[in-house]
Amino acid sequence: FKACDEDNKGYLSREDFKVAVIMLFGYKPSKIEADFAMSSVNPNASGILLEEFLSIVRKKKEVRLHWNEIRHIFTAFDRHYRGYLTLEDFKTAFKQVAPKLSERTVLDVFFVSFSREVDQDSDGLVSFRDFEYAMNYGQNEA
Repeated sequence: FKACDEDNKGYLSREDFKVAVIMLFGYKPSKIEADFAMSSVNPNASGILLEEFLSIVRKKKEVRLHWNEIRHIFTAFDRHYRGYLTLEDFKTAFKQVAPKLSERTVLDVFFVSFSREVDQDSDGLVSFRDFEYAMNYGQNEA
């Protein structure tokens, strides 16, 4: 915060916020993201105060951690590094983590839960985007 508040204003302007996100997360925030951050600012303030900034950063870190966990799980399933999962990938993964699970249950998970409900491009494969959607779908329902 202090590194981006060069004039010691006590707040971050829109441009200061963009620089801070680049420094912390390695990417330039989109206009939508910057607009959202600025909309959280108290109308009487000139920019994002330290407390508001810390709240935004905390939420972004939680989202990134969750995404990293999903990516790690997907990679563990995608043992051939193809970028998608097949039924065989599911069978192999489930044999390792739940060896007593029946093949019928694995088939149900793959064909019912993934292929029908989250295979957004209907290609019969589970891409990372499909997998991420499935993992977040359960989170959003809770």
